[in-house]
Amino acid sequence: MNLSPLQAISPVDGRYRNTTQALASYFSEYGLIKYRVFVEIEYFIALRELNLPGLTAFDKANYNKLRNIYEAFGETDAQEIKDTEKITNHDVKAVEYFIKKKFDDLNFQPFKEFIHFGLTSQDINNTAIPYTFKLALNVIYYPLISDLISKLNELAQEWKDIPLLAHTHGQPASPTKLGKEFLVFAERLAIQLNNLKNIPNSAKFGGATGNFNAHHIAYPKINWVDFSNQFVNETLGLNRAQHTTQIEHYDQFAAQCDALKRINNIIIDLDRDIWAYISKNYFKQRIKEGEVGSSAMPHKVNPIDFENAEGNAGIANALFEFFAAKLPISRLQRDLTDSTVLRNVGVPMAHTVISITSTLKGLNKIILNNDAIAADLDNNWAVVAEAIQTVLRREAYPNPYEALKDLTRTNQKITAQTMSVFIDGLEISPDLKEELKQITPYNYTGVF
Repeated sequence: MNLSPLQAISPVDGRYRNTTQALASYFSEYGLIKYRVFVEIEYFIALRELNLPGLTAFDKANYNKLRNIYEAFGETDAQEIKDTEKITNHDVKAVEYFIKKKFDDLNFQPFKEFIHFGLTSQDINNTAIPYTFKLALNVIYYPLISDLISKLNELAQEWKDIPLLAHTHGQPASPTKLGKEFLVFAERLAIQLNNLKNIPNSAKFGGATGNFNAHHIAYPKINWVDFSNQFVNETLGLNRAQHTTQIEHYDQFAAQCDALKRINNIIIDLDRDIWAYISKNYFKQRIKEGEVGSSAMPHKVNPIDFENAEGNAGIANALFEFFAAKLPISRLQRDLTDSTVLRNVGVPMAHTVISITSTLKGLNKIILNNDAIAADLDNNWAVVAEAIQTVLRREAYPNPYEALKDLTRTNQKITAQTMSVFIDGLEISPDLKEELKQITPYNYTGVF
């Protein structure tokens, strides 16, 4: 059956296929099978490099033929493995049989029993999956989140001198600079991105229950711990856990999920703030010919990109939270619950990619509405009360807070004229009165 995006159950492979299709190379069934083959082949080569008795006769010049098995791997190969799995009812064993058949085709029959030598399926799964996860982070996620941070820094620079009425508890508060508000999110994302990058991509490689039982019984003089550390850490570029059961601990993966969730929370916070600024008319959105904002209200240009981003980040976080809570827990030396869960690793990553992409799309559409921002500042002269009472404190004026409180905590509108009259009524020097009258909602914006 040829599955089209219209037939997909999940919008990840349906509605949003154009946004998420690059992830299929790492998180699809095809991708998992391919990287299982990759690990098996590289493991065989590592055994040959060890000069393992029984393999010394294998010509190293044939490494390129071996690597071509995964480099030329295609959907026909993956389907062959899936067909074999219908018989074996075991996915990794089907991979082993596929490679053995390739060895037959290449006239490497004497060496094919060293394929998957001493391993359990989790030695392949718990290296192939973190390897694909690392690739997806490096190739897709890190560049995309870096684009978002760059965009925020770009807007922060563009709008660094734009005064903006701040809101705390939803109420008018001391003015800020629009650019600085974007720097807040750029800084938060950069810090959490750095934290994520510092979490090792942990892997398990140690035989059926983590003790190299089969390896050791066959070749007791070989230091299998050193061998596996070199293979996992250097060949695969992962971080081998030293003491495991049949499966990887998943503690580091849980930490990665938590870190990705924190980043998504920051994106949700950003999306909601931009949404609010649009609702206040601080931003307008570029209109695209032919687009419709509402099926009933022709005038509407809805902030759908930010709403889409928020929703997808929320779905991703629900799964990341589940992964972080579930995967580090397994009965005794292992149960199978991790297997079906790990097959869904790409789902929250896809929703995360959709969220970041939608946020970027929205940020590229917003247009500054200076008139609305200025009008809000003009309508909220009460926010300079903090500035005036602070200067009066500096001058040891008696009870300045209380004086400004009596002026501003009423239902009457405070204007520039109101504030000027109030200042004129203070028993202070003319120079100080002039200093206070220079304070406006436009320049009371701090140091940014």
